[in-house]
Amino acid sequence: MMWQDFVFMIGSSLSIVFLAPTLRDATARVPLGTSLPSMGIGLVYAMTFTTLGMTFSAAGSFAAGAMWALIALVRSPASPAVIHNTDLGLFVRDLRVWLSGFSSTDIRTEQYVFDGASADGHH
Repeated sequence: MMWQDFVFMIGSSLSIVFLAPTLRDATARVPLGTSLPSMGIGLVYAMTFTTLGMTFSAAGSFAAGAMWALIALVRSPASPAVIHNTDLGLFVRDLRVWLSGFSSTDIRTEQYVFDGASADGHH
């Protein structure tokens, strides 16, 4: 048994711990361009570790790849599980604020808070 096997397994386990809140957060949105490559890397690492006889590392990498697969399935903006939460008005408002930020030096923290009303109190 190689000590490196445990080091890689611990690293994969930590990534699973750090990814778990994303999977539990119903408002989290992770683009497929992030989750799918990460899933692929985890699964390729799992296969590679298996061929090297590093069973624990392979299991950890497979679990991390599986976690990324779940995030892609459940937390992707295109996922059917999140379609009902899509608010086109919020997107348009945020885009407008973002674009206006190019011509202004003001700090626009109000764009990160949405309570159903605009910053000036109107809908």
